[in-house]
Amino acid sequence: QVQLVESGGGLVQPGGSLKLSCRASGLPFSTWFMTWARQAPGKGFEWVASMGRGVGDEVYSGSVKGRVTISRDNAENMMYLQMDNLKPEDTAVYFCLRGGFMTGTTERTSNWGQGTQVTVSS
Repeated sequence: QVQLVESGGGLVQPGGSLKLSCRASGLPFSTWFMTWARQAPGKGFEWVASMGRGVGDEVYSGSVKGRVTISRDNAENMMYLQMDNLKPEDTAVYFCLRGGFMTGTTERTSNWGQGTQVTVSS
């Protein structure tokens, strides 16, 4: 059974930084393709970034590329999203999920965490 728990969200000023964490349970985490997605207020789910097993296997959406870094620590069953130069439009609930993101997704599955709120505001 997959369990994913996000943390690290909060309120930050425009231009600030946050690092989100995702703790995974259920083996074998190291083989999982992992993704960050988000949902802004009143909007649908949006893909943010994904990565495979290790370094060099990261992909980013155009809206965040250059401002966020996805990473993972397979030994600790952890995934991270370092977000820099945050903008008000980054305000959303951020979710980690096992696997890829399907465009048009309208609901979370058991492979998703519960999410962590990120608010970018002055």
